[in-house]
Amino acid sequence: MDGEKTLFTYTLNATQAAALEAVAARQSALRRVQAPYTTLALRGPKLTVMLYTSGKLVVQGKGARDFVLYTLEPEVLGAATLGYEEVLDPTLYAPHMGTDESGKGDIFGPLVTVAAFIDETSGKRLADLGVRDSKTIADGQIAKLAAEARHILGRRNCAFVLLRPATYNTLYGKIQNLNRLLAWCHARAIETLAEQRPDCTRAVVDQFARTESTVARALMERGRRLKVEQMHKAERDIAVATASVLARDLFVAEMRKLETAAGMPLPKGAGPQVPKTLAALIARKGPDCLPDFAKCHFKTVHEALAAASPNA
Repeated sequence: MDGEKTLFTYTLNATQAAALEAVAARQSALRRVQAPYTTLALRGPKLTVMLYTSGKLVVQGKGARDFVLYTLEPEVLGAATLGYEEVLDPTLYAPHMGTDESGKGDIFGPLVTVAAFIDETSGKRLADLGVRDSKTIADGQIAKLAAEARHILGRRNCAFVLLRPATYNTLYGKIQNLNRLLAWCHARAIETLAEQRPDCTRAVVDQFARTESTVARALMERGRRLKVEQMHKAERDIAVATASVLARDLFVAEMRKLETAAGMPLPKGAGPQVPKTLAALIARKGPDCLPDFAKCHFKTVHEALAAASPNA
């Protein structure tokens, strides 16, 4: 929009400077350039990022706002309030709940959905703790961060829906649509937390479906009393980010249990190791075991079963 701010300045410490280097290394849209008096200079689409030897960081261009909001704050600064007050949502720390899930794209393991309620006090403490989208946090760091987040929240201010693979496969078999299944999970988490926090009037959900009414339609009576906002990149909301961390922590813990039951490591995600692991699991326990370990609607699982069939 006209008049939108295009220049932002910060002072980074050594840890934050290293985090910015890591961002630069993994974002192909940012290319390194030479600039005097800088330790790191980057150019991207409608964006320049200059980190000077003094520690001063300058982010400039029409793409600066999105870079600060979606990359710099969550991945480098670790907070959504540092030097960026002009674009902050004024309702950021207003009492509300946020929901997020983990395991949606993982062939092995459960689907975990968490709802977390924050107010001004807990929201600021969680932001200061460094809570952010769990996709920017290594799994090895998740457990400690999640434990501290649970301590700040207290038991009354979070709720979860855990679909282990067998339950997930049964429900998917009935629903036959991933977005509808996700909506059902988010709605159940919202309703459970609404029972615990009847004073909550607003819920923020990441927009995983094309229509914003998906979750609202899945809500029952108590949940329908809330204003549900489905938001693109909702993890910038501290309640959603907290739910993201708690959901990932439970997913990782459940994966450890499944690995013990399988007697072998189970890869996360849907990468090239998954077909090999599926084949090894079928060879060890037989094809009937897969619904207890994997989300069976994935094409990769069907292919593994076909390859293991004597008639394939």
